[in-house]
Amino acid sequence: MGETQLAVTSNPNPPIRYVLDTNVLVHDPTALHKFEEHNVIIPMTVLEELDKLKNGRNTTAADCRQAIRELDKILGHALPEEIEQGVPIPRANTNYPPGRLSVLMPQQLDNITLLPTHLNDNKILNDINLLRHYYPDQRVVLVTKDINLRLKARGCGIEAEDYHSDQSVKDIEQLSKGFIEFNGSFWDLVDNVDSVQDMGQTLHHLAKAGPLKDVYCNQFILDEMGFVARVVTVSDEQVILLHLDQHHLMETEAWGLKPQDIYQACALNLLLDPDIHLVNLTGSAGSGKTILALAAAIEMTMATKMYRRIIATRSTQGLDEDIGFLPGTEAEKMEPWLGAITDNLEALHCDDEDCSGSVDYVLNKVPLHFKSLNYIRGRSFQHSLIIIDESQNLTPHQIKTIVTRAGNGSKVICLGNLAQIDTPYLNATSSGLTYLTERFKNFEYGGNIQLQGVPRSALAEFAEANL
Repeated sequence: MGETQLAVTSNPNPPIRYVLDTNVLVHDPTALHKFEEHNVIIPMTVLEELDKLKNGRNTTAADCRQAIRELDKILGHALPEEIEQGVPIPRANTNYPPGRLSVLMPQQLDNITLLPTHLNDNKILNDINLLRHYYPDQRVVLVTKDINLRLKARGCGIEAEDYHSDQSVKDIEQLSKGFIEFNGSFWDLVDNVDSVQDMGQTLHHLAKAGPLKDVYCNQFILDEMGFVARVVTVSDEQVILLHLDQHHLMETEAWGLKPQDIYQACALNLLLDPDIHLVNLTGSAGSGKTILALAAAIEMTMATKMYRRIIATRSTQGLDEDIGFLPGTEAEKMEPWLGAITDNLEALHCDDEDCSGSVDYVLNKVPLHFKSLNYIRGRSFQHSLIIIDESQNLTPHQIKTIVTRAGNGSKVICLGNLAQIDTPYLNATSSGLTYLTERFKNFEYGGNIQLQGVPRSALAEFAEANL
């Protein structure tokens, strides 16, 4: 193996050799470009795993294909000896020399103890041990989303870390809840305010300081005295609050549904606002995410005609491969996986004389389409209301792929519970829902609410707190 030649740089720290696991490239196909001036190394075993996973119509296969294309852009025209030395990776930041991308070929040395090679993870660890032998004076770091592989690596004396480039927060407690609650009266904390009437609305102009130092557009301000306001404008020096009447908020109705607490009321305020194009609703099971989104969606398509259709989809483990083998149309295949939508539709009409008749009527009248995530890629939905259920199971790359499908006049509603993540290699801080919430907190046409409590039932509330 040849020594990588780097240009002279003002950076006193030598570049690190980062060895990427397969799951990093599946998680973020553009990960190659996230290591600044450092060198990126792809083991041959990783290329073989990408090759096995690239076929199919599921999101994982699509991400594998994109990762392979990213590799080909850099390595496609390089000679074998150039790949061994490392091919420069184009960087946006030109302060440092470009890092280099190379492929790590399996080798053997008699004086190196190797793990059994029946597992691909062991093959990668063996290759890294050999790499450390060739470059004893340089840091070699394994980057993987697999916790167990990181443990095995450390057991072998190999430095290992998680992939953090797309994690916007280190602690989930840092994530915005979409509201700020104050004890007592909010106005006791304010020195000066300029309140004006504009088109029948009351706007409060306040300095961006004190309790409003770190606020974002479309956050709600709540206090114990019943004051409710929504942040509508944030500048370097000023914050403008839209005063909201709490009684009026609690009486807001969407397809017969009224909020059960102030947090649901704030959520409905965002959902029903035509100027808000993205709404993220998080919260524990039973907090009302799906029923609020569905009621608002039907209201805005049937009653006010703001949208032409509702697109309902969700992330489901096992769905990617299984759906292709189920009989029936795409909608019929998706319906069992979107049972939460139909369950909540029944809940909206449970007091009707003929609940099943009401549900059938709505399903026949409402332009509600069930779509698989596999078939959303590459589409563009105009004047549509897109509901993404279980979005906590999406990676940042996947959720970007879906949200960018929204065309003119469309609205996206992401629903999820960050405590119930089923996707391997994802946690609350690396979930696409967390990523989206954090990245869009300064978006003037987006908002989020973390719903509180479990209004579903006393049983559900007790189970959530005690099980």
